[in-house]
Amino acid sequence: MTPEFHRPIALARLPEEGREERLVASPAECAALARRFGIQAINRLEAKLRLRPEPGGSVAVTGRLAAEVVQDCVITLEPVTQAVEEAVSLRILAPGEEPSEDPEAPDEVPVEDDAADLGEAIAEQLSLALDPYPRAPGAVLPGGEEGEEPPPTGPFAALSALRRPR
Repeated sequence: MTPEFHRPIALARLPEEGREERLVASPAECAALARRFGIQAINRLEAKLRLRPEPGGSVAVTGRLAAEVVQDCVITLEPVTQAVEEAVSLRILAPGEEPSEDPEAPDEVPVEDDAADLGEAIAEQLSLALDPYPRAPGAVLPGGEEGEEPPPTGPFAALSALRRPR
């Protein structure tokens, strides 16, 4: 199955000095990704990347991801439009290379038939950058004001209420 934002990059054609890539999702690709991520819309998705060959056949990918997404507010369910700006640091594995066990290493992109799908890698980066709890401006939970802590509960709540203010 071909991913919604499919941008294969042939590694054999990558010059020694590297090259710049600009990936821009079409409106249809944005709509398909929004459905996949379970959000209202992706109005814009693009990435500006620099690809640099590394010794051993792997490729370092650095750059920026920029998107505008529309998600449901977790409190009011109103649409919340947000800009997403993220630094991108990826590593395209050389053919046959095993992924790194280092949790601090850049995300790794596998190679199939001497090509890596940078579009899918960018889509995955966007999914990780989405706000898990988007809130509309001024939205507050019922019974509380923004920034107000809920009253204490549990076995020591009654004791806390007996404590004299100082």
